[in-house]
Amino acid sequence: MINMSKWICYAVGYVFLTSGILKLVVSDFKATFMSVGLPFPETTLFLVAITEIACSAFILGRLYVKQAVALLILIILGAIFLTKLPILMNQGFLQFAFEARLDIVMLILLLLLWQHRPGKQL
Repeated sequence: MINMSKWICYAVGYVFLTSGILKLVVSDFKATFMSVGLPFPETTLFLVAITEIACSAFILGRLYVKQAVALLILIILGAIFLTKLPILMNQGFLQFAFEARLDIVMLILLLLLWQHRPGKQL
């Protein structure tokens, strides 16, 4: 039977791998990065996408997990701050809770991986 930390690695790796790939191939993300006022939005988009792909690969391979998780925590916090908090301010809590549901779940899973010690059960 696969232990819980491996399942979490598979889930986190899957979400960030698909997210990173989509950022490279779907043009809607370029507009999103431009709309939030980031400097050099195309370069930032590329760096975020490559970081998500690389970190998810490390997590899926169970290599440098803590370092990969740290970078993904920064990315998910940035996503919540830049794209979800404006929803909270403008459309209210329920719309925010709905729009941020995956971000919040991924943040929780990343924090579980961050605190996990190899050899210990989650």
